[in-house]
Amino acid sequence: MQIVCLDLEGVLVPEIWIEVSKRTSIPQLSRTTRDEPDYDKLMRGRIRLLARHRLGLRDIQDVIAQMSPLKGARQFLHALRAHTQVVILSDTYYEFAAPLMQKLGYPTLFCHELVVDEKGRVRDYRLRLRDHKRASVAAFRSLNFYTIAAGDSYNDTTMLAEAHAGILFCPPENVAAQFPQYAVARTYEELAREIERASRQP
Repeated sequence: MQIVCLDLEGVLVPEIWIEVSKRTSIPQLSRTTRDEPDYDKLMRGRIRLLARHRLGLRDIQDVIAQMSPLKGARQFLHALRAHTQVVILSDTYYEFAAPLMQKLGYPTLFCHELVVDEKGRVRDYRLRLRDHKRASVAAFRSLNFYTIAAGDSYNDTTMLAEAHAGILFCPPENVAAQFPQYAVARTYEELAREIERASRQP
């Protein structure tokens, strides 16, 4: 039995925080896990920026409601799910992801939760599990799944290392250079081929 684990942002949908940065004209919000490998440091900074600019959850959700999956993502995901199990492992939040999951055809998603106060301000975040992408892949392996993982950023690399086969999808040059052991795909056609190639390994 095989399972494919995919990152969400940068693989199937645009980076949510980059879109929020563009629409709010707050350039500091454009930093992602491609730029900052320390996820807690990144999120604490984002929460401080939201508070400073008096932006709440609804402001971010309004941006997300206008977003669409990356071109070809839905078709790629539909074709992949037709012949293998697929799980989305993301460091986003359920409060953010729901509209995008609808547009992708409701794939299975494992992610985190936000802590929001009565005024709708984001006060904290609650991890489902620390390093949950790696832990999820390890759990699937313990269930005797042959695991293939694909992601684009620093926070995906432990997941790729844990999987039987790891693939970088459209990574920035710094990530690709730092992790040359992983195959690189830059289109969905290439990603599908790499997944198929990895599927033949067991």
